Amino acid sequence: MHQALQNILNLIEQSGTLTPEQKQSAADRVKEADKAFAIIEFKLDRTEKVKRTTAILLEETIQELEQKREAVEKSHAALQQSLEELRAAQAQLIQSEKMASLGELTAGIAHEIQNPLNFVKNFSEVSSELLEEMKEEVDKGHYEEVKAIADDVKQNLEKILHHGKRADGIVKGMLQHSRASTGQKEPADINALADEYLRLAYHGLRAKDKTFNAATKTEYDTNIGTVNVIPQDIGRVILNLITNAFYALAEKKKLDAGSYEPLVTVRTMKVGDNVEIHVEDNGNGIPQKVLDKIFQPFFTTKPTGQGTGLGLSLSYDIVKAHGGELKVQTEEGTGACFIINIPVHQ
Repeated sequence: MHQALQNILNLIEQSGTLTPEQKQSAADRVKEADKAFAIIEFKLDRTEKVKRTTAILLEETIQELEQKREAVEKSHAALQQSLEELRAAQAQLIQSEKMASLGELTAGIAHEIQNPLNFVKNFSEVSSELLEEMKEEVDKGHYEEVKAIADDVKQNLEKILHHGKRADGIVKGMLQHSRASTGQKEPADINALADEYLRLAYHGLRAKDKTFNAATKTEYDTNIGTVNVIPQDIGRVILNLITNAFYALAEKKKLDAGSYEPLVTVRTMKVGDNVEIHVEDNGNGIPQKVLDKIFQPFFTTKPTGQGTGLGLSLSYDIVKAHGGELKVQTEEGTGACFIINIPVHQ
């Protein structure tokens, strides 16, 4: 019994004023109070133990949360670094793909440049001969002949200027294709862009494989006008599709060297507020089992070393960035048609 209650109980027992019944009643109450007090002490002790246990658990929880916070921060830093590395790797892959396609173009570019350079050379030689002839006519006093020769020289110089600009344009196009995109849209002649890359791709392939030959057909909608695009990006898409089309023809030619007549058709058309560029081939087409994968990065049906698997995925991303859509229509054994659809007003 608690000491204070024991003292009260002793006083009750020693009291001379209380009857035995009163003493017994008071003693019972003191004992009940002692039991209640003991219960309270027990509960207080339990509460104290619970508080101590809770405090320990709380401390452990705080430490655990702190460790998790540090782990999350480390993971975030690692993920951020990985993201930066992936972005850098993606940029390198994109640039590698650009340079790979530029390599495909090299022979075609050389062929295209050679034509205007031949004109410049020939017209320069003719003009030099005309100037010699002009000097002789001047000495003879035949001034009417001198004027006629001068007119011929002027026409030749105009042709030299024209073909010089043509060669300059090809070189600028090559540089534009190889460097990183500025992201700036500008009015571009879609028909001219498609025609340019069709010629470059064809002559590039012919330079690599003299045995390859294919017919090309163009159907350009003259009502399209200019469209606001990033020219080097859309040009890259067109080039990739045309190169793939020629590859499909070459593969089919290996299997069917008889009556097969390879053909690539490039057509443009205005459909409502959109412009469509179709690149169609009569190759083997795309098997249905891989049709859903062709726009995935690194997927390629070409043998190892002949394709990066990035051409179509990058083309898809470029067209999407222009607010458009890149889709394909194909029939196995008959051919495929890739369709670039982009809005005129962006």
